[in-house]
Amino acid sequence: MSLLLHPAFTDQLILASGSQVRIKMLHNAGLVFETIPAQIDERALETSMLESRCTAQEIGQALAIEKARFVAQKNPDTLVIGADQILIFEGKIYSKPQDLTEAKIRLKSFAGKTHQLLSAGCMMRNDELLWQASDEVNLQMRAMDDAFIDRYFQACGEDVLSSVGAYKIEEEGSWLFEKIDGDFFTVLGFPLLPFLGYLQKNNSLVREIKSAAN
Repeated sequence: MSLLLHPAFTDQLILASGSQVRIKMLHNAGLVFETIPAQIDERALETSMLESRCTAQEIGQALAIEKARFVAQKNPDTLVIGADQILIFEGKIYSKPQDLTEAKIRLKSFAGKTHQLLSAGCMMRNDELLWQASDEVNLQMRAMDDAFIDRYFQACGEDVLSSVGAYKIEEEGSWLFEKIDGDFFTVLGFPLLPFLGYLQKNNSLVREIKSAAN
């Protein structure tokens, strides 16, 4: 059995992200949707907001909204989910590493210390913001020597560059952590539980159907 949005809204839902982790997360929750990654200049918006002294939460929410808006404008009357994730370490905001050299330097500086991940999500229809939320978790990394980190990158390769923290915690990246304080879905990149709660509370948005194929 699968879950589908109530037809009072639409039977079409789009995720404005190409993240395989987010795709799997929402599919596992039973949602039926299309995937259309948003083509926006995330770094330009992030840089502008940093220069304006915006908080990590404000930046994450703005990026999620801009991604959803980009796709919603091209798909009228369709519900579009936007998402973004930001890493904060010792007061500095990080985006995805550009290459493995930068990723290694980053992990070596994180080793034995705690950083934060903030995940923001929203849902839009046309230019209307229907829902937004963000959540933050604390992640304590294990103390690691350079040899351990090098072996980690040899095992994972460039796949780590898809993660803002240069780790895929749902896979081999779990070896890097001592403790996680917060919602695991937030670590994966989306405030899933608040989103599902919103769907349940608004006009019976969720209904059961026999299968996605039907």
